[in-house]
Amino acid sequence: MNSKVKFLKYESILREWSGKMNLVAPSTLNEIQTRHIADSAQLADVLPHDVNIIDLGSGAGFPGVVLAILGWNVTCVESIGKKVAFLNTLKTELDLSNLAIFHGRVEDFVPNLQSCDSVIYTARAFAPLVKILDYVHKTNYRLFLLKGREIENEISVANQKYSFDYELIPSKTGDGFITIISKKL
Repeated sequence: MNSKVKFLKYESILREWSGKMNLVAPSTLNEIQTRHIADSAQLADVLPHDVNIIDLGSGAGFPGVVLAILGWNVTCVESIGKKVAFLNTLKTELDLSNLAIFHGRVEDFVPNLQSCDSVIYTARAFAPLVKILDYVHKTNYRLFLLKGREIENEISVANQKYSFDYELIPSKTGDGFITIISKKL
């Protein structure tokens, strides 16, 4: 199954499950390919290929499952059991052997990664930047986040507590940014 077929199947599964639980805003169900999949896929333009991705608070699988479909090794971290069941269904139905699912809280998963150098964290609609940094600040982190137009305010707040480098790349799919955050060494 090629990636185009997988994305269409992903959309179908998401529509089916969204009738049972809140995975994405109902108002965006007619825009799954552009609003969710294409938004997540734009990370492929800036991510290195030789890394493992940890998707924090994966929810409906954006951007983690999209990146797995595109070939990255991804671990989705999700604490809500119903969403974990959805992610496991995607893993099976889309035949994603490069996708792992961790059922638990981010703060329980991240401490195990403190010695890893080739890990990149991603997130979309997960938490404010300062909260994400609270989780990962003890690791040698690089964050690739899909953030809205308020990211500069989040950066100002986070800079009061943490020292980091950042780059903002305008989103191709909306008025937000791909936000790349690196720990100052």
